[in-house]
Amino acid sequence: MEMNTNGVVTIKTRTKAEESLALCGDAHPVLCMRAALRLITGKWKAEIMWSLKDGKRRFGELMRGIPGITQHMLTAQLRDMERHGLVARTIYAEVPPRVEYELTPVAYDLKPVFEALNGWAEQHAATLRLGEVDEQDEESPRR
Repeated sequence: MEMNTNGVVTIKTRTKAEESLALCGDAHPVLCMRAALRLITGKWKAEIMWSLKDGKRRFGELMRGIPGITQHMLTAQLRDMERHGLVARTIYAEVPPRVEYELTPVAYDLKPVFEALNGWAEQHAATLRLGEVDEQDEESPRR
């Protein structure tokens, strides 16, 4: 925001490219990667994004599609993802109200990354001992 000599306030807006450059351009590449990973690696966020990769879902569909997630945690994670511009929420004026969630274009750009990660996990499942990870999750449930 700048004020000229006539007292008029001018608000300068930056393009998305300029914003990205400001956020990551001057920073060490690891810091930029860390910031990006924090947005998508919180509890359940990857599972939520994976569930939304093929289109809109209602809250109940997400609950049924992500075993082990609680209603409270799904609500909290969706709100956080919406705040960061990863998920869009549409409320329909119906009785009862209908709410749908979908990935924003920014988050949808991550679809190939998630698909590649899934392919990598499938390819190396035995080496990575993925079954042991699932067993540990069952023994100590997320809260």
